[in-house]
Amino acid sequence: MSTEESAEILHDLPPFIRQYKDGRLVRLIASPKVPPSEDSVIGVRSKDVVIQPEIPLSARIYLPRAPFPFKKLPLLVYFHGGAFSVESAFGALYDPHLKTTAAEANVVAVSVEYRLTPEHPLPSAYEDSWLALKWIDSGSGGEEWISEFADLNRVFIAGDSAGANLAHYVSLRASIEPLGSLNLIGAILNCPFFGGEECLPNEKHHPLYGKAFTDKLWNFAWNGATGLDDPRINPLKDENLHKLVLKKVLIFTAEHDFLKDRALIYREGLVKCGWGGEVELIEAEGEEHIYSVLFPDKANSKNFIKKVVSFINGD
Repeated sequence: MSTEESAEILHDLPPFIRQYKDGRLVRLIASPKVPPSEDSVIGVRSKDVVIQPEIPLSARIYLPRAPFPFKKLPLLVYFHGGAFSVESAFGALYDPHLKTTAAEANVVAVSVEYRLTPEHPLPSAYEDSWLALKWIDSGSGGEEWISEFADLNRVFIAGDSAGANLAHYVSLRASIEPLGSLNLIGAILNCPFFGGEECLPNEKHHPLYGKAFTDKLWNFAWNGATGLDDPRINPLKDENLHKLVLKKVLIFTAEHDFLKDRALIYREGLVKCGWGGEVELIEAEGEEHIYSVLFPDKANSKNFIKKVVSFINGD
């Protein structure tokens, strides 16, 4: 292959990823990985665990200050965002976000390191996410931070963007393939990455990321193997939506989020489908997609954390 041919771009999806015809990949955003730590300032310890080495599938667990004796804490299972193609549970973007959440909400948090596309096209991330939840359900290999400190009767599923999509997926799958020891209470979906064949109003008019862009992201993640009304990207097409086992769902979106209308119709879908739980949607004025992860010091981001704390501890 000539130098000119090798430099030819096959897929260009800024700000996430670029793939060249010779197979080279450039992840345009990827925060550096940071080690687990003991943060004495915020009062949270973390460590990494291997769930299935042959995949490989792993996670980072966060434990806040030692809980009162005999009092277990809610368990939060988290899936990071990044268009299924970038970022990491071990990255400098998500590590502080999970530390803050664990400290403020006083939860044991498990942040899942699932495989990324295109090296591992979807449905790999979906299967990894489900396997991680099943690992916890089956005893987490005796992992003491979960067995000793997590209350498996108070489990919450959460994620942002593509991770919120995964959070919805595992919550619904658990409704169809019941878990043994985990009682799922609620889900927190932060600017969820959903889509569909129909073009929604803000997808037509967003100055940067319209429907064509999100369609490309989805098709790239799947290597073109599924459609835009696949229930995993368009949950309103899922005939099992009304079976959602959760008692409540909290959805965050933002005024300028290119996926805002998807969050709105997802909420409407939950209300109309016959599901009996409670759903609340919060739209942050003046903010962009996953503002609470990207800009944690903003007032709206601090309000986000407060609402998450209330949602988890008000169950």
